[in-house]
Amino acid sequence: MKATGIVRRIDELGRVVIPKEIRRTLRIREGDPLELFTDRDELMLKKYSPIASVERFAEGTAKSLNEQSGFIAAICDNDVVLAAAGVNKKGLVGKTVSEKFTEIMTSRRSYIACKAEGGDVYPVTAEDSGEFSAEIVVPIVANGDCLGAVVLLSKDEGCVMEGSAVKLARLTADIIAGQFE
Repeated sequence: MKATGIVRRIDELGRVVIPKEIRRTLRIREGDPLELFTDRDELMLKKYSPIASVERFAEGTAKSLNEQSGFIAAICDNDVVLAAAGVNKKGLVGKTVSEKFTEIMTSRRSYIACKAEGGDVYPVTAEDSGEFSAEIVVPIVANGDCLGAVVLLSKDEGCVMEGSAVKLARLTADIIAGQFE
């Protein structure tokens, strides 16, 4: 744990203000759930991610999705890629999702793009170098909240993802969302 040097007082209702700089750095937005942990005299706040609680399930699901679709498969929460399967999975897992990708997820609408058809293939992670030629992004929505997304990616030049891949990604997102309803 790293000290920030910032000290805040608790108000009469037990509230503490988290400084804007820290919220921006940790990508904490208004309404985000935080989980509280205690250890003796320490209190720790952590962004709560329901999907992270089923990480092993996400790993198996990404592997099955990769095998069935033939594409690189990833499952992410609103902040990081939790699981991936296929070529370059190590380049995805644990990486922070890009701002554009966050916008796609919060829109709660599926996004399909192929460079071969002139579409904009957006980077999945902040470190992504734009190596993918096609992508399908299906948000995972449970109880009205976007919990993350199911992603299919391809590096093959000229790749056009068919309707069956879209249906497979949507089915996977629905199955994961069903874990939280």
